[in-house]
Formats: sequence, structure tokens, C-alpha cells
Amino acid sequence: MGVVKSLRLSVILAKSPKHQPRTVFKSGAVQVLCLSIMTASETTQPLVPSSAPASAKSPTPQPTQASVADLAAFDADHIWHPYGPIPSPVAPKLVESAEGVNLHLADGHTLIDGMSSWWAACHGHSHPKLVAAAKKQATTMSHVMFGGLTHRPAIELAEKLLKLAGPGFDAIFYSDSGSVSVEVAIKMALQYQQAKGHPERTRLATWRGGYHGDTRAPMTVCDPEGGMHSLWTGQWTPQVFADKPPARGATEEERARYLAHFDSLIDDSVAGLIVEPVVQGAGGMRFHDHELLVGLRKLCDKHGILLIADEIATGFGRAGDLFTTQAAGIVPDIMCVGKALTGGFMSFAATLTTADVARTISGGAGGGIMHGPTFMGNPLACAVACAQLDLIAEGQWREDVPRIESRFRDQLQPLASSDAVADVRVLGAIGVVEMQRPVDMGLATAAAVDAGVWLRPFGKLVYTMPPYISTNDEVDRICEAIAAIVAAEEQRR
Repeated sequence: MGVVKSLRLSVILAKSPKHQPRTVFKSGAVQVLCLSIMTASETTQPLVPSSAPASAKSPTPQPTQASVADLAAFDADHIWHPYGPIPSPVAPKLVESAEGVNLHLADGHTLIDGMSSWWAACHGHSHPKLVAAAKKQATTMSHVMFGGLTHRPAIELAEKLLKLAGPGFDAIFYSDSGSVSVEVAIKMALQYQQAKGHPERTRLATWRGGYHGDTRAPMTVCDPEGGMHSLWTGQWTPQVFADKPPARGATEEERARYLAHFDSLIDDSVAGLIVEPVVQGAGGMRFHDHELLVGLRKLCDKHGILLIADEIATGFGRAGDLFTTQAAGIVPDIMCVGKALTGGFMSFAATLTTADVARTISGGAGGGIMHGPTFMGNPLACAVACAQLDLIAEGQWREDVPRIESRFRDQLQPLASSDAVADVRVLGAIGVVEMQRPVDMGLATAAAVDAGVWLRPFGKLVYTMPPYISTNDEVDRICEAIAAIVAAEEQRR
């Protein structure tokens, strides 16, 4: 296909009417996003069957199929998508707006966002309080450099975040993504050891099966073999990797044996230890016990190294607790948060530290942390994050997350009886069905879409992390979509 002229693209977008199907929130905000659906059925095939619930279709006239196809084809030819090639083998589907739990597609169909758009939109899309915060801040100051300057949203956010994080944390570094927050955390660990007179401590310890982001330093502490960054193995100093942690429900003896194994790997070259507490996310969606975190805290204290908790996926209630480290009764030296920090409204993250870490680094070479992103402390992001923390403080999620967890257990656990299923795991607002073999991405996505749900399986895993506001009916539909994927995989066997 030839390149679509920018004028034509502008006209098509300008003429696209707003969608007004069943929604949870009403908002004037319109978002245009793309979802790559790896399926052979292209833009000419309806995204939901004619028998789908009436709420899955919009009565409003939509752009012509040709215009939607042209936009998607242009995207496929010219825009990178996560872990994908150029050109994309399948044109992406166009999302015109998102409200509540729903993604409204340009062809008039609606999908339940069973992923919270990669675990970030914990309160759903276009939440009125987040929209209001963004609008108010945008009229005052959308951005200002953070070097030598500050602003009220950054100060207010720090006060609220430190209060929520609890005693022990004293300082915050703002960044523009979760990966960068981990990048900064690793720098902090190295600078801390230098300032303490241990320049030989240049490596990080972690466990296999982890994922911490896609920038350089975080990639070095992701799983070196089974993860998505194995392509880069051998191109940087190897980190220290313990075995995968024992699964949730392990015996005290199993945990003790594992901690002894981890302890044996830590030598004088290690500056810090980084893990995803309780839930290993994109590295395998594996759960482990809080007691392991207590043991790791003791190991770090024993060896004089820093404990870094990557709570980017689990922070703000996803696993059932505000922070999993809080539930374990420990305080890490450094904690990374992101994703839900702005309720999925925009990319933003933070790295929290104890006073000891902050003061030691500041008293060492350089006189401070050697990092400073252009959009550090962006006032628009800070204002939205403040509004999101207000929603967390209101506490409705404390009722919603257990409710979602209960429905997941009731409806997903029976899938364990399928010969195609290896395991079913549920924790908080996280539901995971691990298959016996890697899923057919096209087949799985199509099955979910036919059920009116957006899911993004990877490897052997079919999982969901829905918005906390999901109703019982919406949670049930997500479970039905997962069951449809399992059924499709059974037929493929």
C-alpha cells in the first residue's frame, strides 16, 4: 500500500464521530490507540459475532471500513509496536476512545479491556477525577524543567506518596516510565556502594523468571534465558541469578533451602538485590510467599547490600495489598512504582528511597544521583498521580479487588481440569491460566475478541488484570473469554 497522505489522515480523524455505547464514565476526552491483534482475520471481519451482547456494538455511524483499513495499514507499515517488526504482518485494530472498562474500536465494536492496558488503568479509562485533574493542570502549566525549579503538584505528590508508602521512605526520584525508575534504582545501588567505599560492588543479584523493563540496566536483571531479552546475553557484565523462587504455598523448609541457595551466591561484587515482590510479572506471572521477602531483607542486611523492590506491577492494590512489601512487614531500601501511579492516564513512575540511601548518595562522588530526565517531575503527570492516589486513599479498591479475586477463583479454577492447562493461579485482581504449551497467539486473540474481550496472552500464559471497577458481569465475561481460549487450545491439540 502507498503512503497515506497526512492531509487525508487528518480528514479521516476529524470526521470520525465519537462513540457513545454503554459506558461507565462520560468524558470528552478521545484517545486514538492501536492494538495489534495477531490473527489471520483482518479488518474486514467483525471483531465480535452478531450474537454478541447489544452493548458490544455502537449505534453511532462509523468511518468507512476503507478509511479504518487505510489508517491501520499505514500504522502497520510505519509504526513500531511492542516486540514487533516493521512492517507488521497483521494490520492493527484501531481504538477510537476508551471509557470505563471499555475500548471503543473505530469499526463500532467494543471490547472489555481485560488487561487494564498493560496493568495501568486500575480505575478504568477516562475516570472523571483523573480527567478533571489533567484539565485543571493543563490550563496552568503542562511542563516545566525540574532542574533548579519545582512546583506544587510535585511537592503534593511526594507528600501523598511517602504517606501511602509508610514509615521508612524519605525521598523520591520522579521519572517518565517504570523501566527508567528501575534504571535509576540500579544507579542508586551502585552510587551508594561507591559512596560507602565499595567500588568493587558493581553487580546486582536477582532471581530467574523476573522482568524489570526494557532499558539497558533493567534488561540485565531480567531472566537471562527465558525472558524476552536473551538476544542481548553476553553484551554486558553478567548479573548474579538465583533459581526461580518456590511457588506460593511452599513449605517453610523449601523457603529456607531456597534462601540458603540465594545466600551462597552473594559475594563482594554485589551492590544490591532486586526482585518483583510476591508476583513475577511479564517473566512468567508466578506467585511466591511473603515470607521470602522477609528472608531476602535479612540477607541484604547480612551482606550490607540494598534491597530493591520492583512494585511497578503490584503497587496500588493489584495483588490485594497496597504494596506487597507492606503486607510482608518489610521496608526495602529502594522501591519502584509506575503503571497505576497515574491510573494509566500517562507514562510516569517514581523511585522511593530511605533517608540512608538518599543521604549516602548525596554525600558521595557527584554530590547527588547522576540522572535527570527531560520530563522529570512533569506537573501534568504529578497532578494526575495526585488524583489517582486520592482514589486509592478512598479505599474502594479494598472491596473491589477481593470481589474480583473471588470470581476469578470460582470461574478460572475449574479450567485446571482441562488437559490443555498446566496450572491456574489467582491473586488479588490477577488471574492466570498457564497452558501446557505456548498458545497460538492469533487463535487465542481471536477467541477473546469474539467474546468481546481484549486479552494479550504470551508464551504459555493466558492472563488478565482487569480494572478494579469491573462489574461482576464484566469479570464473568473476561473469564468466559479465557475459557474460550482454553477450548480453542484443546481443539488445537
